[in-house]
Amino acid sequence: MNIDRAALPFVTGALVPAAALVLARRPRAALPFLALAGFMTFFFRDPERTPPAGEALVLSPADGRVMVAGPAAPGVAPPGEWQQLSVFLSPLDVHINRVPVGGVIRHVEYRPGRFLAAYRPESASQNERNELWIDTGRHVVVIRQIVGILARRVVCRVPPGAVVRAGDRFGLMKFGSRMDVFVPPGSRLVVREGDLVRAGESIIAHLPD
Repeated sequence: MNIDRAALPFVTGALVPAAALVLARRPRAALPFLALAGFMTFFFRDPERTPPAGEALVLSPADGRVMVAGPAAPGVAPPGEWQQLSVFLSPLDVHINRVPVGGVIRHVEYRPGRFLAAYRPESASQNERNELWIDTGRHVVVIRQIVGILARRVVCRVPPGAVVRAGDRFGLMKFGSRMDVFVPPGSRLVVREGDLVRAGESIIAHLPD
């Protein structure tokens, strides 16, 4: 299994004191640091995924549990009419984010904000977040990376103008967090609140014809 490069400072930061304690003949004191390095390696894991084929499919951009599936909450969605799907990621979920639809990245916008618990409704409009607008050629889908109490940074690795495919990796959120997806109002949602989804594999909606 691959490990994302964002893990390097965290794993190294835990292994250095562990090595120093082992050299100082204090192996028991090194165990918590070794455990921390192991958790960081686990957290930043990057498993391979096989996206299903289909131009109208919207794939989940994140692993986790569906929190919202329905009309967009007032004051949360971008301007216009949308349906909203929100996925909450626990610290144990894979945190690599994947593109939900193929197309062109038309807009990327980072917004600083608060660090409320990601499961709280107001976190969608108040927390630090990063928003991407994807033009499929027929529709626009908006995804929003949102940090939480533990997740203090979003990582986005695609610039405006990039051509992406459904299931491509585009970034990650460090530690527990949330992902919002906004699709056109005529889309058919195929997940419900409480469902578990996998980034790049789980179908969450079908775009209008």
